[in-house]
Amino acid sequence: MATAIGSYEERRRPPTGATSERSRVLTTRSVPPEESLEYWHDAVFDTLVGMDIAAEGGTYDATLRTDRLGGLRITTVEADPGRVHRAPRFIARGDGREIFVTVQSTGRARVEQDGRSTELHTGDIGFFETLRPFRTTFPERFRLKIFAVPRSLLELSEADVRQLTGRAVHPGDGLPALLGPLLERLADTSASYTAPAAERLAESVVDLVAATAADQLGAEPADLPGADGVLLLRIRTYIRWHLSDPALTPTAIARVHGISVRYLHRLFQAEGTTVCQWIRDLRLRECRRELAARPAGSVSLGQVARRWGFTSAAGFGKAFRSSFGLSPTDWLDRARTDGPPC
Repeated sequence: MATAIGSYEERRRPPTGATSERSRVLTTRSVPPEESLEYWHDAVFDTLVGMDIAAEGGTYDATLRTDRLGGLRITTVEADPGRVHRAPRFIARGDGREIFVTVQSTGRARVEQDGRSTELHTGDIGFFETLRPFRTTFPERFRLKIFAVPRSLLELSEADVRQLTGRAVHPGDGLPALLGPLLERLADTSASYTAPAAERLAESVVDLVAATAADQLGAEPADLPGADGVLLLRIRTYIRWHLSDPALTPTAIARVHGISVRYLHRLFQAEGTTVCQWIRDLRLRECRRELAARPAGSVSLGQVARRWGFTSAAGFGKAFRSSFGLSPTDWLDRARTDGPPC
């Protein structure tokens, strides 16, 4: 017989779990088995949004981990079979300010929203509108990775979002083939990035989610990246992941992506820059961010430069002066006096 936890608002208590600076783990194994489903309901409420949850039997084995990537909240859920219902009474409470972009890592999910239903299989991407009811059934144990994206960042109208929900986006090729693996990897590694790198990667996620949404909505081809554009997105994301590696050269990048160095240069030339210039500008920007954020005397220019892939303090200083017209020391003195430029 299915066990359901429903009207619990009056008796709910905040769940406790292991935490780190940017991560939090909640698991039903931290409470007695007979309390597991109630605990899980509270954990989902505190981490995602309010939902009714039902499962077969009186116990439930589930774990969720929350992480941050810049302004994005990532939740990885691994749980037993069950059913969830985002009912109108939860929406009336005022939560649900984000759009959930999910990747089905393992298992299946049967999704219903906005008059449509679909089934998500391993690797599929789904969009969930948290301001309207939805139902999801997990017929087997599953793992799901959920990116909570502020709706303002996606710039999608309500009508657009209604067209995206209740559908499975398959990662066969094009933008979904890039977005799915990117979300999978970032959900697993988000805690390993410094705050500036996390901010940059979050921007890449939002850009790619928005482009994928536009693709699914049938935007004009001229408004979407073609094959070269998708490849360039993948290369830029790879560069951001490996920005601290001084061996990040055009030859290495081309080899990883199975293209010639000449083709790599042509991709960046179409954007009005070169691959080396783009890497250098990104490294300088990250160095400048870190220097401005750290207390005076807490780190040397050479340490920051090497952390972002420069091989020497002298080379970093020369590149910095060429780009910003000041030495790193002079720029930092001015930034601490007047505040860093926007």
